Amino acid sequence: MKYNAGQYDVIVIGAGHAGIEAALASSRLSCKTIVFTMNLDSVGNLPCNPSIGGTAKGHLVCEIDALGGEMGKAADATFIQSRMLNTGKGQAVHSLRAQIDRRNYASYMKYCLEKQENLELKQAEIVEIDKNGKEWIVTTHLNGVYHAKTVIIATGTFLTGKVYVGEVSYPSGPDGMFPATRLGEALKTLGLPLRRFKTGTPARVNRGSIDFTGLEIQEGDDPITPFSYNTETPGENKVVCHITWTNEKTKDIILENLHRSPLYAGQIEGVGPRYCPSIEDKIVRFADKERHQIFIEPCGLQTEEMYLQGVSSSLPEEVQIALYRTVKGLEKVQIMRNAYAIEYDSIDPTALQPTLEVTAHSGLYGAGQFNGSSGYEEAAAQGLVAGINAARKVKGLPPFVLQRSSSYIGTLIDDLVTKGCTDPYRMMTSRSEYRLLLRQDNADERLMPFGREIGLIDDEQWQRFSERLRQKEAEIKRLESTYIKPSAALNELLVSRETSPVASGVKLADLIRRPQISHRDIKRFDETRPQLAEQIFLKAEVEIKYAGYIKRQLAHINEQQRLEERKIPEGLDYHNVVGLRKEAVEKLAKVMPYSIGQASRISGVSPADISVLLIYLDKIK
Repeated sequence: MKYNAGQYDVIVIGAGHAGIEAALASSRLSCKTIVFTMNLDSVGNLPCNPSIGGTAKGHLVCEIDALGGEMGKAADATFIQSRMLNTGKGQAVHSLRAQIDRRNYASYMKYCLEKQENLELKQAEIVEIDKNGKEWIVTTHLNGVYHAKTVIIATGTFLTGKVYVGEVSYPSGPDGMFPATRLGEALKTLGLPLRRFKTGTPARVNRGSIDFTGLEIQEGDDPITPFSYNTETPGENKVVCHITWTNEKTKDIILENLHRSPLYAGQIEGVGPRYCPSIEDKIVRFADKERHQIFIEPCGLQTEEMYLQGVSSSLPEEVQIALYRTVKGLEKVQIMRNAYAIEYDSIDPTALQPTLEVTAHSGLYGAGQFNGSSGYEEAAAQGLVAGINAARKVKGLPPFVLQRSSSYIGTLIDDLVTKGCTDPYRMMTSRSEYRLLLRQDNADERLMPFGREIGLIDDEQWQRFSERLRQKEAEIKRLESTYIKPSAALNELLVSRETSPVASGVKLADLIRRPQISHRDIKRFDETRPQLAEQIFLKAEVEIKYAGYIKRQLAHINEQQRLEERKIPEGLDYHNVVGLRKEAVEKLAKVMPYSIGQASRISGVSPADISVLLIYLDKIK
């Protein structure tokens, strides 16, 4: 017999990275929230890489933090090695990545949920979801009936999950958890446009069975850059990673057994991630490559499990053992957890609004892998936005939508809901046309005012932000007004950097503007350098060095903003717009864009269609 278990403002289904940020955001905005998980031991789990951040993903974590999210603080509290990637390239693509103690990270997040005001954390499987008027109703496997004004679906890879290892397949969530099969059926009954995606993970192996002799060592950074603006004292590196490579023997074993891979045997119907292929995919797609890199990464300080990044697989267990043992250092390796592929259900994200609300179902939101993305960071970013918008809907406040020009979060969501995705979406810096503006170092300046206005940035955080901003502006003024005298050492440096020497005094700012001159060079000759955080100097120097490019991008943004501000009436029937091509009508009717700017980015909608639409909107004013 079913029973009434309670009334809430927000129900969150799933307590992975998306669900955590969604639940914390809505509860911190004073909404009575409950978050359900299939198993309390899976809260905040990292079922794939034991890491947070990476190329473009590090940007997302900093943006989450600037808006008032938790992922950056959790990563800073539980990392065991930290590195800034792409430092040999421009500042815009510098991306922080940290190896995480996965058990400590999960414990941190679980405790964060447990102690959060206005939030309940409950282990239960959701098996039914329905709507009665403006109220959503969800039912657990124990017949508890929960009522809410809004629901956020953040199911990760649990939704109708199915694991594949060679010829063996079985219903499962990640890490051997139960799948959310009945919820998948309920969402189909609700009429959501679901499709199958697939992802995979490498084996975890015992550290004691690895021979590290002769393997390349990968150290962490010194000093360490934290993810969170709240982290005043960064921790320290506790581990190193190692690098090894596959070889011709590895390739031969994989090719000999390719017919046993469920991916190539036709058993898997789900589409896999384009930018994170399995080792089988790599061998087939990049047949001319003699070897592929493998990173050996610790999973934590209190475990001997090591993660073999770069060799995810769904081959049979005995084939996995054979192929791993062809690799230098892994000749006697012992597998603790087999590699596997996992299929799961996700929604077509073009069925969502930029708020991540389902267009056809008011009050229902999606976040994370349910929306067709891949990655912890992409999931957390969407969870934060979904949680904010669910809370604002409950309170009758305007929706919160980030523009592409404001953030990678805005780019991520706009790509998903406007363009859709045919495979699991992964954030990359190349996806943004504004990447020079959307740097890690200025995420606080771009987004913290939004977090403050929403209510997720408290007075103390805001005061620290204001002080950082003051210090940066003061530093820019100092660099623009400080001269250094010419010297043999300075001119020797300039010649070595293939730039012209100086005969008289030169402003520090003018040296910074020379493309060949680095932050380290400036630091060497800056005798009046004040006592400030290193990040303040970097921010000031980047703004000086790239001022011209930044000005041009800002001008482009201002022009684009005109289209973004031109709203399209809700529920517009595009069949009534005379002059639109048939393809444009179909695409516009499917996505239901909220602005002309969004409509212009829909695949299949031409500039001529946009002109027709603008004329029509002028007529119906």
